Formats: sequence, structure tokens, C-alpha cells
Amino acid sequence: MSAALLNVGGVSAGTEDKPILHGIDLTVGEGECHVLMGPNGAGKSTLGHVIMGDPTYRVTGGSIVFDGADLTDASADKRSLAGIFLSYQAPVEVPGVPLYSFLRTICQMRPELKTTARKFRQRVGDIADALDLDQSFLMRELNVGFSGGEKKKIEMLQLLLLQPKLAILDETDSGLDVDAVRIVSDTVSKYHNENNSILVITHHSEILQHLKPDFVHILIDGKIVKTGDASLIQAIEANGYDAYKG
Repeated sequence: MSAALLNVGGVSAGTEDKPILHGIDLTVGEGECHVLMGPNGAGKSTLGHVIMGDPTYRVTGGSIVFDGADLTDASADKRSLAGIFLSYQAPVEVPGVPLYSFLRTICQMRPELKTTARKFRQRVGDIADALDLDQSFLMRELNVGFSGGEKKKIEMLQLLLLQPKLAILDETDSGLDVDAVRIVSDTVSKYHNENNSILVITHHSEILQHLKPDFVHILIDGKIVKTGDASLIQAIEANGYDAYKG
């Protein structure tokens, strides 16, 4: 059994006026790929954001332990520096901040990623080329005027550049065409190895055709109601989520 990298223990959370998650237990081991599925509004994205430390949500019970450290009350930037990465379903636009400067600043904050300006330019350029992303995008403002597919490629560029210990992919395949899904899937496959872990949040099966999940979880009404292996994906396609509602 893999050593636990992430342990979500009995976590309940929500916004100021709405409870969303109810006693979530989830353990992700080193090198594992987990898939979280469920109907719209089940709380899947909320769980990803709570693990990341999004201040929009308030944890009302339980704990989040990552790589041996209790991060339940830690800010999102500290979780990022600890090695957690969240790929947003709808990446935000940040006017006035060039993408290249943003990437350089992030890497300078991570001692293991610090390098010379020349080597950094080469590395970023190589990753952009691998993603079929025009390097002129690196000089543009972060996500401003980018298409949905281009924004997802930028997220994948960050994933390969930062090499986090845990990547949470929140509906990364949402709104993408077949070619873009393939690029995203190939990128995730290149990133994933025995030293890092993935939590894929989705209600589609397209991206899962290119991955090999170790565990699949079904989240309904803020609770994980079923956990199984990859065969659970086919069961969901055949029976829908209603079969798992209490």
C-alpha cells in the first residue's frame, strides 16, 4: 500500500450560509490516481477548492493533512508551496500580469525550481512547444482574451513546470474538443509518476479513457457514497448516479 500523501478526515465545509460537504473521508497515496465523479451540484469542485484552501469555503469540521503536515487552517499560497496544485474549471483572467512573469515569480518562490533566467526561458519554451502553444502567449496578460482551450493549455503548462506532489484537476476536460482532451490527457500522463498523485474531478468519461485510475469515488449531495476501482466508471455509465443515491 502506498504511503498516504493526502488525508482528508471527516471534513465538512461550505459557504457562510450553505453547508456543502458532509464528513468527507478521502486518502490519496503517493503515486495514485483518484477520480471523483458525481452529478452537477454534488460538491465535487467544492472539495477540490477546500483541499486547495480557497477562502470562499469554510471548514466546519475534520482535518486536511498533506505530506505529514496539518494544513486545515493553512492559506492557499502555503498549500501551493507545500506541493498542491489545482487546475481550475474556469481559469480567471488577470489583467496587467504577463503570463511569463507570473510563471517566473512562482518558480522563484520554490527553492527546488529556482534556476537561471536562460534555463527558465528554455524550459518554459520547451513545455509550450510540447503543448502546441504559441510562445507569443507567454508575453500576453494571464488568460486575458484566451479561448477555453488555450486557458486549459496554460494550466497544463503550469502543471508540467511546477511538478506538484498533488495535482487536483477540476473538470479540466469541460468544454474541450477531442484534440484538446487528448493534449490534456497526454500532459497528465507525462506528469504522473510514482512520486506524485492525481485527483481528477469530472462527470465525463472522455478524459478517463486516457488515464488509469486506481480508485474511483462517487460524490452525491456532499457525501462520498461509493468507492471502487476503474470498473466503477463503466457501472456509472450503465446505471447513472441514481443507483447510488441513498
